[in-house]
Amino acid sequence: MTTPALLPLSGRRIPTLSPGASSFPHHRATLRLSEKFILLLILSAFITLCFGAFFFLPDNSKHKRFDLGLEDVLIPHIDSPKEGKHSSGQVIIHGQGGHDEHRHREEEESLRDKIRADHERALQEAKEKLRKSRDELQAEIQTEKNKVVEDLKKQDAGPKPLPPVPMPKVVGVSDGEPPEPDAKEKRDKIREMMKHAWDSYRQYGWGHNELKPLAKKGHSTNIFGNSQLGATIVDALDTLYIMGLHDEFKDGQEWIEQNLDFSVNAEVSVFEVNIRFIGGLLAAYYLSGQEVFKMKAVQLAEKLLPAFNTPTGIPWAMVNLKSGVGRNWGWASAGSSILAEFGTLHMEFVHLTYLTGNPAYYQKVMHIRKLLAKMDRPNGLYPNYLNPRTGRWGQHHTSVGGLGDSFYEYLLKAWLMSDKTDTEARKTYDDAIEAIERHLVRKSNGGLTFIGEWKNGHLEKKMGHLACFAGGMFALGADGSPDDKAGHYLQLGAEIAHTCHESYDRTVLKLGPEAFKFDSGLEAVAVRQNEKYYILRPEVIETYWYMWRFTHDPKYRQWGWEATQAIDKYCRVSGGFSGVKDVYSSNPTYDDVQQSFFLAETLKYLYLLFSSDDLMPFESWVFNTEAHPLPVLHLGNITLPGSEPAQL
Repeated sequence: MTTPALLPLSGRRIPTLSPGASSFPHHRATLRLSEKFILLLILSAFITLCFGAFFFLPDNSKHKRFDLGLEDVLIPHIDSPKEGKHSSGQVIIHGQGGHDEHRHREEEESLRDKIRADHERALQEAKEKLRKSRDELQAEIQTEKNKVVEDLKKQDAGPKPLPPVPMPKVVGVSDGEPPEPDAKEKRDKIREMMKHAWDSYRQYGWGHNELKPLAKKGHSTNIFGNSQLGATIVDALDTLYIMGLHDEFKDGQEWIEQNLDFSVNAEVSVFEVNIRFIGGLLAAYYLSGQEVFKMKAVQLAEKLLPAFNTPTGIPWAMVNLKSGVGRNWGWASAGSSILAEFGTLHMEFVHLTYLTGNPAYYQKVMHIRKLLAKMDRPNGLYPNYLNPRTGRWGQHHTSVGGLGDSFYEYLLKAWLMSDKTDTEARKTYDDAIEAIERHLVRKSNGGLTFIGEWKNGHLEKKMGHLACFAGGMFALGADGSPDDKAGHYLQLGAEIAHTCHESYDRTVLKLGPEAFKFDSGLEAVAVRQNEKYYILRPEVIETYWYMWRFTHDPKYRQWGWEATQAIDKYCRVSGGFSGVKDVYSSNPTYDDVQQSFFLAETLKYLYLLFSSDDLMPFESWVFNTEAHPLPVLHLGNITLPGSEPAQL
């Protein structure tokens, strides 16, 4: 049996050994290892010598050869007329006549000389670099890096300074101490609750959007995308300022200056970011005068504008802050936008145009208003869904609670914020409220006035916690109502406040459920388990405050204090405040979320309820739907840029 032969690198076969053979044949088929090494050494020396001569000989002929090779690529070669004949016999001539040809040749020589000079300079720089030590080279590299960074900083220094505009008169932004000792004591308690909520967030969730007070860590929801934008900080700023918590306000301002960045790949809710961030930043600017808040508000607003790039100009519900790509919620009727979302932009966008001089913001919201004015409305009601592609209504569902609420609120407040000059907004509000009262407002068998929901041609006798804000809205809009109905709407506001108080009073915890019904013998009581929760919502307390301001009936302060005690007793934990899952249970479980609106709205409205009326007076301030105060714009002789009717 023979062993397989091995193939050497030369490709030749070595004769195989027969069994019993004692040695190779006497002749050698390959070189010894030492001979191979010597041969390789000689070859290496030869190559090194050639390359050394090539690069280091003083003769410049090599550069000339390289120059000519490169020049033939970079410089168009000019053929003489004799050489430039086409196969057709035509002559290609660059320029007109011998003079132009001579000029082109001079330009070609000049360019060749420049290339040679550049090559010589580059070679000299390379030689100088090679003579430097490693430390010197590293220092040079770092210097260049620093220069690049500085140049980038100059490019990204931010937008140009905004044009100066008259600052609205700021009235009643501090103090407001009530004359009654009892009210002062209660107000101090509410201030302490705010400090507990803020300090807990500061300790356990700083920079996160919200707080999980039991787990003692940060929390966020999909309305803020996947980025930590410090929603609680922005939302709470004006409450801190109004309460005189200026050290805490300064901490929030420093975080915003150093960390709040909207150049992130995050898909956010246009509505939520507008009312919480833009509203919160604008309010902080007007209260404190600190320019950083105005600049941040404008930076964010610019990121929201791509959401309006739809066939109708009705914005998408969500937009990616980095790419500008928008879309709607998957659950909304046939890809529709939501009335309460695209209809709750007017206050903030008018102020953006006022502060920046950019008409785009004002024109966007006026376009929405005029588009809605042209549309048919079933029974005079605005459905909650509108398709931004087709401009048609979606499902015929009308509500003054979730999905519809703040649209009506902003119609009224647009009129108030314009110093009552935006009569178009007031007329639209009056017409909408008339239809709501005719079709949605009912009285239960037990005498409770409630606002139902219109669904596909019939009234559902259910009212949401969110709809409880309407009591305050009716009272706020009473003055200026048509046909001398001011007293009627103030009374309607009082009736809604009473109904919503009953929804609180009929629970074990004295806190209101998310929604409550008026049928089957039950009134102002939640039926479904998923409607029995309380997530620190403000709407009932908001109505108490408005009703107190307009009537000074002591029951509103009494009801507000009942809610304050219940929140402090059942929602307060060591790490902040949490919502509860069942207000009808004496031993409720927590949802472990301290909502940002608890600091922005609930505690602010409670504080104002026990303050004097000269703190944030209605003549000077209008609150957005997140309770961020924006000043009344006494436009008088001022015309907003782009205030001409928008082209549809």
